[in-house]
This record gives sequence, C-alpha cells and structure tokens, in this order.
Amino acid sequence: MANLPKISFEFAAPKDEAAQDSLLRCFSRLSALEHEYVSVTYGAGGSTRDGTMQAVIALADAGADVAPHLSFGGDHPDKIASLLDQYRDKGINRVVALRGDRQSGVSTNMTYAAELVAFIRERHGDWFHIEVAAYPELHPESQDIEAEIRYFKAKVDAGANGAITQYFYTADAYFRFRAECESAGVSIPIIPGIMPITNLAGIKRFSAICGADIPRWILRRLESLEEDTEGLKQFGEEVVTALCEQLITGGAPALHFYTLNQSKPTIRLCQNLGY
Repeated sequence: MANLPKISFEFAAPKDEAAQDSLLRCFSRLSALEHEYVSVTYGAGGSTRDGTMQAVIALADAGADVAPHLSFGGDHPDKIASLLDQYRDKGINRVVALRGDRQSGVSTNMTYAAELVAFIRERHGDWFHIEVAAYPELHPESQDIEAEIRYFKAKVDAGANGAITQYFYTADAYFRFRAECESAGVSIPIIPGIMPITNLAGIKRFSAICGADIPRWILRRLESLEEDTEGLKQFGEEVVTALCEQLITGGAPALHFYTLNQSKPTIRLCQNLGY
C-alpha cells in the first residue's frame, strides 16, 4: 500500500532475565521493520516496575527509541517522580501515561490518568512526549460515550500529545470514536492499537478483561478452527490485515502493534501491508 503510516511496537515487561533476553531477541527481529518507537508495559499497581525499567534501559542501550508505560497504581508520587527522573537522565523522552488497573484495598494520591499527565507536565514541562489510552468501544467502567469522551478530553487538556487505542476488530468503531473526539474539540493523533490473533483462549481472555469486542462472525470462525492451529493463525492474519488496510485507507495516523513479545505475527502483518 502506498503512503504507509508509521508503526510502533509494544512489549510486555519481562519478569525475569530469561524473559528479558527473549524480549530483546524479539526486538532485534522487529527492528528490521522501520518503526517510530517501541513501548514496554507496566503491570497492575506497578507490579512489573523493575522489569519495565530494566527492559526500557536495555532497549535504549540497543538503540531503540523507547517509551515506558507508567501508571500510578498504589505508588507514592515520589516513586513516580523518581522513575521519571531516571528515564530523563537516560535520555528517554517518551512515556505512555495510564491510569492502570485499580488494586483492591490500595489507596493512591491520584485517581485518573489525567492527573498523571498533569503530574508529568508539572515536573518536566515538554520534555516527555506523552501518549495516553483511548477506548473506541468504551472503557469497561464508562457509563456512555459522553463520559468516555469527557475523560479522554481531560487527558488531552492535561497535556497528552497523542493516544493509543485499546485493540478492536471493527474499523467503524475507531472511525466513529475519532469523529466524536473531533466534534468535542480533540485534535491529537489517535493511533489504533493492533492485536494479532494467534490463539483463541488468549484473545477471549484479553477481550473479557479489557472490554474489547470480538465480532460474532470472527469468534465463531475462530472456534471452528480451535483444533487447527495453523488454520486459526492464517484466518486471524487475514482478519487483522484487512482491518489494518481499512484503517490505513481511512487515514489512521500510525499503527501500534501489541506484539505479546512474539515477532512473527507482527512481521507477517506488516509484510502483508507492504512494510
């Protein structure tokens, strides 16, 4: 396809040295594709805080433009401030600011992602390029689209530069959400998050947690292919390739691939698209 948008890759924070080595091998393979940056997740309540930082530093040392995820969880603001200082000292100037999953019984000084964005801006001005989350099919806790747009706009007003969406499999969900944001005066780039489909149990589990919709026709076909591993992967690849083509044709500013620390599915999707 002509005029391809930029791409970026997301990695899950490793929990041990072997997982970090695997992540770096994945990055090495993906780095053959021209990309804007990579990001590294941050577990609920900061549960992968150390793993995230170690992976971010290792990727930066390997030459990556890397954006650590950050959420306040149950952390004291001083802990978050220290992380930001360490990233800045390392020359890292991107961050993905998230509310993160709420932890039962844990209180925090911040409740919304907009507060984290404001916290970063207050301490570091424009040093960090800040991405935030967007939910075309609505966050599981949102009452309606008006509330969704209101909370999203608060993050933008606090200083977000761009947004990465939760994954989805219906392009119209993205286009409608983008139009509603524009009507609300939100003009930052909203980048579709792309989740490869390689495993039925995994995609059902992820979708149940984050509220992403799997269209019935896709789910039924995946269920019919559950015992055919290669057939399921091929069908998933076709579905996600077609989705990306629709998004590119519709003017998506970039594509952000959730790799799950596996290089092959993302490489095949990108090659299908002409990268």
